[in-house]
Amino acid sequence: MSEEKSFLRFGGIAGILAGIFFIFTIVTLISFGNPTTANATELVRGFPDHRTGLAVGNAFYFLVSVSLVGLLLGLYQGLRRESPVLASFGSLLYVLGLGVTFVEDATQVAFDPISNLYHAAGATAADQATLTLLWQATQGMFNQFDVAATLLLSTGLIVLGVAMFRVSSFGKVFGGLSLAIGAVQIVGISFLSTNSAAYAPVALLAFLVFPVVFGWKLYSLSRAA
Repeated sequence: MSEEKSFLRFGGIAGILAGIFFIFTIVTLISFGNPTTANATELVRGFPDHRTGLAVGNAFYFLVSVSLVGLLLGLYQGLRRESPVLASFGSLLYVLGLGVTFVEDATQVAFDPISNLYHAAGATAADQATLTLLWQATQGMFNQFDVAATLLLSTGLIVLGVAMFRVSSFGKVFGGLSLAIGAVQIVGISFLSTNSAAYAPVALLAFLVFPVVFGWKLYSLSRAA
């Protein structure tokens, strides 16, 4: 009982921290990152001016992903006794999605060398045009990572939501909320995956509303245990 209580408390705190770190991520990227309306040429040309802000934003995003792992451990602990199969399957899908987000946490590794070559002394207009195309291709890969991560995370939330219907401490309210967030994300990424600004409200559900609400729920369960 003591170990289960510790898992629930740890998962609850991790979920709340994930929401806080996500707010820091958004504030940092909006304040110091590249404009969302900039084209590829403007992005690669202005990258040195936004390098530090992007690095800090990515660091906060890494902390979001780490904290979500803690939240998942707490959710699994709260669901595994009454719904072991669905809890295991949903957790596995969610972990796979988090694995993809970890790849996205270090975009500097991909974009920094392209920017350095673009701004290198002696770079010709033809070189810069080619590097701009490389930037677009690299961004396309990260867009694909976004889609893959969202589909895996969303499917995991749907399965976990179904599992919650069978667990008295969560019930239909929290199960329905998890299922709804997962479904909304899939619909959102299906229509808005190429427009990050348009997809932002859906991302708020996954990385702010979900972790904070369910983090608080786990923390409350730990106090009642």
